[in-house]
Amino acid sequence: MKLSVYSILFNPYAGNGKGEEETKKLSDILNNDTLHFYNMAEIINYEDFFDKLPEENILVISGGDGTLNRFVNEVDEKYFSRSIYYFATGTGNDFLLDVGGKKGDPPFKINQYITDLPTVTVNGVTRKFINGIGYGIDGYCCQEGDRLRQRPGKKVNYTSIAIKGMLGKYSSVGAAVTVDGKTKKYKKVWLAPTMNGRYYGGGIMPTPKQDRLDNAALSTMVFHGSGRLKTLVIFPSIFKGEHIKHTKVIDIFKGRSITVSFDRPTALQIDGETILDVSGYTACADPNAGKKQNLSKAAVCDVK
Repeated sequence: MKLSVYSILFNPYAGNGKGEEETKKLSDILNNDTLHFYNMAEIINYEDFFDKLPEENILVISGGDGTLNRFVNEVDEKYFSRSIYYFATGTGNDFLLDVGGKKGDPPFKINQYITDLPTVTVNGVTRKFINGIGYGIDGYCCQEGDRLRQRPGKKVNYTSIAIKGMLGKYSSVGAAVTVDGKTKKYKKVWLAPTMNGRYYGGGIMPTPKQDRLDNAALSTMVFHGSGRLKTLVIFPSIFKGEHIKHTKVIDIFKGRSITVSFDRPTALQIDGETILDVSGYTACADPNAGKKQNLSKAAVCDVK
């Protein structure tokens, strides 16, 4: 029986700093194979790394959603022709949830999920994203979570942060949402995420019908027009996707080019990474998917 050789890239900071410890569990899961471990924090040049890596080796990315985001943004897609697998060691693991996996599952192939990814442009910088962009109280939650995490021994509970925010620490904003050239304006917006998958923020499901393999379209959900108390009552239903029945305060759009602008700067998160003081973002479905499907030029996102 021929043994497989796995080259395992792990993020030591994943899973609240337990990334390496969790990754070493692969020694038991893949106990009949040959494993080589590489700390992603120590890799300076991915081109050099891949050029020296035997083509037959199976590459495993071990980490969370942020690790995947970093990998697809730092590695040239030309290397995605080789077999790339994923082993979840993060905290939220929204990508894993979206594709039907659970923590502790053996590594599985992800090549189909990391090609033709959408992009988001924020403050003049464009990057790919895996799950979604959180803008509104979700960005605020990430900002507060980052602040609390700096305190030794302080456990971060995003649900608790969100509730406190809705009770008074966070204020809704005015927003303009433009989808494939059509703009709608809102008052009192609480959430305005754009999604590639269904989940973000550790199990929040703002766009239940979004398919991450539909590379030609993204989904945006706008939670708007409600007061603090009503927002607080509806908010828990978003974890099961049941918020969409509240059609007076929930709008969902599907499109290739989506721009969301707020009337005051607030925090935004991309696959869990926080960016402060953002006035707006533009998300674009992969342009190659548009060409493959013969979409009109107006539908193809072109960020200057």
